[in-house]
Amino acid sequence: MKLSSTGIWKLFWIVLLCLPGWKEMHAQDPLPEQPPHDKNSGPVYSSSEMQKLMRFVEVEDPMPASFKNTQENRIDDPTGSLNAFWESLQRLDRPVRIVHIGDSHVRGHVFPYIMRKALEADFGSEAVVDQPVTYRSSGLAQETGVSGIVYHIMGINGATCASFSTPENLHAVAGLDPDLIIVSFGTNEAHGRNYSAEEHRRQLTSFFMELKNRCPHAAFLLTTPPGAYMRSGRRGKTINTRTPRVVETEKRFAADNGLALWDLYDIAGGQERACRNWTAANMFQRDRIHFTQEGYVLQGLLLHEAFIKAYNDYVATKLD
Repeated sequence: MKLSSTGIWKLFWIVLLCLPGWKEMHAQDPLPEQPPHDKNSGPVYSSSEMQKLMRFVEVEDPMPASFKNTQENRIDDPTGSLNAFWESLQRLDRPVRIVHIGDSHVRGHVFPYIMRKALEADFGSEAVVDQPVTYRSSGLAQETGVSGIVYHIMGINGATCASFSTPENLHAVAGLDPDLIIVSFGTNEAHGRNYSAEEHRRQLTSFFMELKNRCPHAAFLLTTPPGAYMRSGRRGKTINTRTPRVVETEKRFAADNGLALWDLYDIAGGQERACRNWTAANMFQRDRIHFTQEGYVLQGLLLHEAFIKAYNDYVATKLD
């Protein structure tokens, strides 16, 4: 048998290591009979155990394959304004309260109720009494006093952020002691024929100033409207061209004020495709402003996906 040069060197090292005294001569330190305990190491967990230990939450992508021009479904929070809330949610050693306020999309209860039930499935439902929520019922949760998720829903038909900002409504929100306030307006602002981005920004500034004064410990998540049509002629409808201006105003306001933002409009297709995607999927009601139950269910699932992805990103920072 003829060995290659590599084989010869391998054989050389094997023979050399077997020679008496080789290890003693070349080992820098004597090998202990029992290796010392590694203080920096802990038990080795399986992937499923690690996921449970770190409180990662599984979530699926609900975006229909038929939707075109979609963007990544995520919450933008470059300043980490939600970190304190994520920390409370990870500990979950008390009731963690979310108050979702908005217009008729919220008042219909389906969109936020899907979000509520999904979070209860993720983190436990023991903090609230299990009561069905319908259009005719209250969206406020009844607490049990047990630690867990408490998700309140407060929507008003036809509301804008300005019209919602009454002392009574603000007092009601503050009375729920929220850890997170989800703010979902914009559809009705976009239906104002004389819409002014400057006026809208002033209204947002006043609204959030009032909320922050009354709820100083709350975090905020601003969401953009999903898109809608408007009347064209006596019976026709066309895509509301003011919606992109409203969305841009909200996005800039969030960026300038360090607020977290969930941009449903652009996630669902933006100016080119959002309304067309909703329409092609038969998710608009006849008025082309409000959505079918399937449409609102999808919106709730999309918000849940973005929410859990942001939560998981925060949990992952604990590994650093």
